[in-house]
Amino acid sequence: MKRENILTGSPWEDKMGYCRAVRIGNVIEVSGTVAIVDGEKVKADDAYAQTLNILERIEKVLEDLNVGMKDVIRTRIFTTDISSFEAVAKAHATFFKDIKPATGFYEVSKLVAPEYLVEIEFTAIAS
Repeated sequence: MKRENILTGSPWEDKMGYCRAVRIGNVIEVSGTVAIVDGEKVKADDAYAQTLNILERIEKVLEDLNVGMKDVIRTRIFTTDISSFEAVAKAHATFFKDIKPATGFYEVSKLVAPEYLVEIEFTAIAS
């Protein structure tokens, strides 16, 4: 099967040797994604806004692959503060309330930078 790497132009793609997503056949795996923390709309202390930002950006990645959030079968959510569960869950539900992918929610000691509270990985199957 043909492999398609989806690149976003991030300098880390070459530095680390990864891409935003990989599609092989109808399976799409999306790399762990953090928010774009701008200090205004998305703040370093707002897990809800960070989660929404991630979901909005990944929705666009999936659309570019001619699939949608309805095709997501699994999300893996990592947070540096498990007490943010309610805020993260509320944002997650704005996209997935009716879709209901399998989901894991994990607390980790750190993400790649201190301003990131949430990182999410996705698996989608193109229908």
